[in-house]
Amino acid sequence: MAQTIEHFMKQSLFTFIISLREFLANKLNQYNTTLLYVITVKIAFVIVVGGINLFVELTEILKTETPATYDTAITDYVISYRRPGLTSYFKFMTNVGDVYGYLIVLGVFLLISLLVFKCWKYVVQATLILALATISNMVLKRFIDRARPGIEHLISVETLSYPSGHAMSAMAFYGFLIFLVTKFNIQKVMKYVLMITLITIILSIGISRVYLEVHFPSDIAGGFIAGFIWVVFCVLVFDLIELFKKDPQT
Repeated sequence: MAQTIEHFMKQSLFTFIISLREFLANKLNQYNTTLLYVITVKIAFVIVVGGINLFVELTEILKTETPATYDTAITDYVISYRRPGLTSYFKFMTNVGDVYGYLIVLGVFLLISLLVFKCWKYVVQATLILALATISNMVLKRFIDRARPGIEHLISVETLSYPSGHAMSAMAFYGFLIFLVTKFNIQKVMKYVLMITLITIILSIGISRVYLEVHFPSDIAGGFIAGFIWVVFCVLVFDLIELFKKDPQT
């Protein structure tokens, strides 16, 4: 449960940044557009650096005995709710966070982008973030070299354990979709429904890896942190690109 609380804290921080940027846009944009982006860049930089530091600290803690106690307690708590219906649900959600799941979601997202929003750049951006998260996850796994839990897995796995690729990709990809939802000109009720749905998907994919006993909870925490870093960093880069497109002299 600690990882869930930690994720909500990060999501709340992310929502706060978006709200802050919108507030600054309303109050300052008429006076100085550059000032808005300077402030946003500084905030995003602090979050990225803070996120990296948090990830490094968590990785260092893995070398001690502390994580084992929490990992065992949380895993036991999660699997205590194991039921046939929940097992089917979490197997489905773990597939949603796999290659074919993302291909289907990207295909649907592409159709919506072209038919409704008449814009395909968001699909390219989401695909780029997903690719960056996937590639960096493979590098981190090999560098940290943490083995999977030594218990019976409910599904087949082959790669290393930390950080969780499913958690990292889910946070990066669906986290970016949450950011896009805040930008889309749609009804507030629909925005909230979409955001809650996406948050549920992220959490479900993360929990599914513990429920199916293929990851330690600390793997999920590390994956969520690393994925969140990619979201903030890429959103910052995309916004700066848009700024320079509008005004190359900025």
